[in-house]
Amino acid sequence: MTSPATTSWPSLRVSDWTPTRETLHMWTQIVGKIRMAHAPLVNHWWQVTLYVSPRGLTTSAIPYRAGAFEIEFDFVGHRLEVRGSDGGALSFPLRPMPVAEFYARIMDTLDRLGIEAPIRPHPNEVEPAIPFAEDHTHASYDGEAAALFWRQLLQANRVIGEFRSHFVGKVSPVHFFWGAMDLACTRFSGRTAPPHPGGAPNCGDWVMVEGYSRELSSCGFWPGGGEEGAFYSYAYPEPEGFADQPIGPEGAYFSTEFKQFLLPYEAARTAPDPDRAVAEFLHSTYEAAANRGNWDRSALEDDPFRWHGNATKQGNSGT
Repeated sequence: MTSPATTSWPSLRVSDWTPTRETLHMWTQIVGKIRMAHAPLVNHWWQVTLYVSPRGLTTSAIPYRAGAFEIEFDFVGHRLEVRGSDGGALSFPLRPMPVAEFYARIMDTLDRLGIEAPIRPHPNEVEPAIPFAEDHTHASYDGEAAALFWRQLLQANRVIGEFRSHFVGKVSPVHFFWGAMDLACTRFSGRTAPPHPGGAPNCGDWVMVEGYSRELSSCGFWPGGGEEGAFYSYAYPEPEGFADQPIGPEGAYFSTEFKQFLLPYEAARTAPDPDRAVAEFLHSTYEAAANRGNWDRSALEDDPFRWHGNATKQGNSGT
């Protein structure tokens, strides 16, 4: 009999959807850059990200003039939806098409809704960086694979969100960075960090300087690092002895290639309790960073159920 954990944590081999993943990566970069064109700067580029939604990935509300608009990848209905606060809404189907066609279609859709979108039409953090309007290389869309990836993100978003709730210091949302195509959540010690050396392909070093301007412990999920993707955790700056700290669960390890701890998605998916396995990885790797980095943990952490009894009584009283 199939367990609920097995069905809710889907299997998707990285090698089985590489063409679709690479195409979708470029599509999300275009949408993310549109958000970036209109949203004011928030520390560490938090204003540029996408978010897991009940049907796919969304920009959330993007400020525009006196209103707002939203762009959503619907991986259930396989459409790109654009909705405005003035009531305007247009969409087009997600299907196999070159990046150049997707770029032309979304720009035409925005134009028909009266939305200007001045973006730098080149991808970041990839090599080679083919201009969007000239990219006829990436043209795949396997709808089943896209939906399975979104369902992986649903699980990662949920478990990482619960992990986030234990921290009361500065902490990012759980959000999808289209540069590296990963879902991430970052905790901060409150101290500044040395300038990041940069080095990401087709991405200015100043971008990384802003992203890593404060001491941090970051975790997330991305479709790499394992046969079915991987959960990751790293620290910047990396404290002495970080890589040698004991972490869990079984199957997690420190990757010298990626310079971070990894838990292959398949190891979590096949665990007796996937939620518990991922939570153990997130907590133990954060503790490795915080303990080795001498973070003030008593000031930065708290019990997310600290008001649970009061909230239950208030809810039962009808107020």
